[in-house]
Amino acid sequence: MPPFKFKQFSIAQDKCAMKIGTDGVLLGAWATIDNNPNSILDIGTGTGIIALMLAQRSNAEQIDALEIDDDAYEQAVDNFENSPWGDRLFCYHAGLDEFVEEMQGEEVYDIIVSNPPFYSEDYTTGNIQRDTARFTTSMPFEELAEAASLLLNPNRGIFSVILPYKEEENFITIAKAFNLHPNKITRVKGTPETAVIRSLMAFTKQATKNPVTDELIIETARHQYTPAYITLTKDFYIKM
Repeated sequence: MPPFKFKQFSIAQDKCAMKIGTDGVLLGAWATIDNNPNSILDIGTGTGIIALMLAQRSNAEQIDALEIDDDAYEQAVDNFENSPWGDRLFCYHAGLDEFVEEMQGEEVYDIIVSNPPFYSEDYTTGNIQRDTARFTTSMPFEELAEAASLLLNPNRGIFSVILPYKEEENFITIAKAFNLHPNKITRVKGTPETAVIRSLMAFTKQATKNPVTDELIIETARHQYTPAYITLTKDFYIKM
C-alpha cells in the first residue's frame, strides 16, 4: 500500500489496522489552537495523522502521541521521523492508564486530542488488531475523560474529540463528571440531506454558559465538497 500524500507530509499506513479516514483529518483540522499551545498530546495516535496535522498548524515545541498497538506505534514513529517536524514529535508506546500514572504531576498539556475507538456495541470483526483500534472496550470513554482531565492545563487547556453523534450526550455527561465542560460542538453531516454522523467537541476546565454549536456539511454531491469543508482541509489535501 503506497503512502497517503498530504501537501506537506506523507503517511505510511500499511501496518495500521485503522487507515486514514475522514474522522482523523476532520479532528486534525478542526481542533482549535487559539490558545497558542506549547504542548500537545494525541491519545491513540494510530498512523500519527492528527499529531502531524497539529505539528503543521502550530508552533508547539512538544507534540507527544500515545499508541498501545505495536505495529501502529512503529508506523507512527516512522511517519514522525519522515516528516518535516520530527524534532517536535514523540510517540510513547504504552496504555493510557500507564501513561497517566507516569505523567501525572510531571506534565500538563495545552491541547489534548483523541479520535477514540467508538464501536460500543457487542460486535467484533474477527480481526483482533482492527477491533482494538475501533472498540470502546480498549479505551472506555470514562478512562479517556479522566486522563484528559488529569493531563490538561487547568488554566488554558483544550481537549478535543470526534465521536459518533449518538455518543455526544453520553460523552458530555461523562466529561462533566471529570470537570470538563463543552466549549464548542460541530455536528458533521455527509450531505445536506443526510443525518448528523459525527460530533466534534472541544472541552475546557472552565464552564462555558453557551457553548458554540454549529454544523459542517462535507459534500453536496459525490466529490462536490462544500466551501466550509474545503476551507477546513485545503492546507492538507492535495486536491483541495
